[in-house]
This record gives sequence, C-alpha cells and structure tokens, in this order.
Amino acid sequence: RSAGWGGAVSLTVVSAGPLTLVQDDGRPGLASQGVGPSGAFDRRAMHQARALVGDAGLGTAVLEALGGGLVLRADAVHTLCVTGAVGPLHVDATPVDHGRPLRLRAGEVLHVGDPVVGLRTYVAVAGGLGVPPTLGSRSTDVLARLGPDPLADGDVLDVGRSRPLPDTRPVPALLTPGTTTVDVVLGPRDDWFTRTALAGLLGTAWTVSARSDRIGVRLDGLPLERAVDGELASEPVVRGSVQVTSAGLPVVLGPDHPVTGGYPVVGVVTADGVDRLAQARPGDTVRFRRHRVG
Repeated sequence: RSAGWGGAVSLTVVSAGPLTLVQDDGRPGLASQGVGPSGAFDRRAMHQARALVGDAGLGTAVLEALGGGLVLRADAVHTLCVTGAVGPLHVDATPVDHGRPLRLRAGEVLHVGDPVVGLRTYVAVAGGLGVPPTLGSRSTDVLARLGPDPLADGDVLDVGRSRPLPDTRPVPALLTPGTTTVDVVLGPRDDWFTRTALAGLLGTAWTVSARSDRIGVRLDGLPLERAVDGELASEPVVRGSVQVTSAGLPVVLGPDHPVTGGYPVVGVVTADGVDRLAQARPGDTVRFRRHRVG
C-alpha cells in the first residue's frame, strides 16, 4: 500500500510493530457534527519531534507507535527524529540518540526498540507524511474509524519536501520513571460523589489498566461512592474528562473519545496531564492533584 502523494521520496515500513498510526493535530471543532478531536495522544512529544526536523508549526503528520518493533527503511535521504517513549534506537546496527535529528540515507533502516520509559514513540520525518486528509486532518481515529488505516508491514509512506534543519541541540526526554501525577479541575459533576469519594480520587494511587487505549486511560483502585443515584443524560465530554463508570472507577478520556457520554464527569485533567497519561503503561501508578484555576 502507498500512503498517498505518489512521490518518489518515500519510506518503507519493514515492520509496523504492535500498533503504529499516522497522527497530527487532529480535528478540533467538529463535535457538533459528531466528530471527535483525535490527533496525537502526547502532543508535547509530537511538537518536539516536528521542531527537531524543521517542521515546527506546520501541522505535518508524524507516526505514533505503541511499544517497540517499528522498523522503517529509507528509499531516499531523509531526516527523522524520535521522541516520546524512550528505548533503544538503531540505524542498521549503530545505536543513535533519542531527541536528535537523524540523517537516514537510502537503504538504511531505523529500528525502534521496546521502550524502557513511556509507552508511545513519535517519529517525525522532515517534510511530513503525505497522507490524504479526512475532514481536515491526517489523524487516525480508532473509535470513529476516520483517517488512514494503521500501518502494516510493506506499506510505503510518501514524504513531503524537507526544509533546512534548524540549529538545535538534542532535547532531553520529557518522561521520568515512577508515578505520573496529573492536575485535575473538579467538575462539572463532582456533586454526584460523596466527600469521601472526592478525597479518595485525590488521595488514591490509581493503577493503569491493561484495557486502556486512545479512547481512554482506565484506572483501577477502590470504587468512588456516588452521592446521587440514577443515570445521567448524555452530555458533551472533552479530552481529559474523568468519567466514573458504573463500577465506580475513573476513565480519563483520550484523543479518540466519543463526543458525548452518560457517565458523570467528576473532573477534567489539564492538557499537559493528558500528554503525560499518554505515556503511562499498564501497571503504572497515577495520582490526581487538584488544579486551582486562577
């Protein structure tokens, strides 16, 4: 399969890994049409990778790889950069640096190994990926099934024209091992929960469930007790909304969330917090910290 522009400047997917998607800044502003925002889960890492290959502010598409195993072969000279989750990187058999522009010559192969810290790796190539947009975005929305299909072995990715590289230094990884603490603004339905439940939300060390995905980061722990029984009519939700399921467990909505939901939203995680949750692995610990506006 070819991803799209029909140009000769391309990358071949030798191995797609467990799940590799094309992502950009998503489809904001279309909720009234029933279309979610999608886009890169860890926006900080995507923006960092773009900047390092000279595409800052251009909205170009990148690759978002879950775990390791992504292998790309250059069919022409390319400049790439890998950010996000940190793990071993090799060009052919030579180790290369995370967070530094890499020059890949024709025939050379980039190997993205299993992450040591974090979960999602971002690969930007100078000029961006030539994928036809859907509703103004090249992002894959796994819930709505919009945008390009997940990468498969043998796919050919067309690449746009590169620009002169900026004078940059290697950037440090944005991730640190250990507990992920995120800020949350309580509401709009925090009054549906007891004071004990709200204290538990903020005082509990939650565990990331293996059932987490781009739709939502599911957390395991002690159930949160309701103060209001009954069902809530579906209402709009946003990226970062903390829904509490009928089992009393929180789910932090990710970029491919539905535009409405019927579970009460006890709070909303800040944009920076959602970026960091994108890198939380199953079994990792997450804590909420109350964010005070103003």
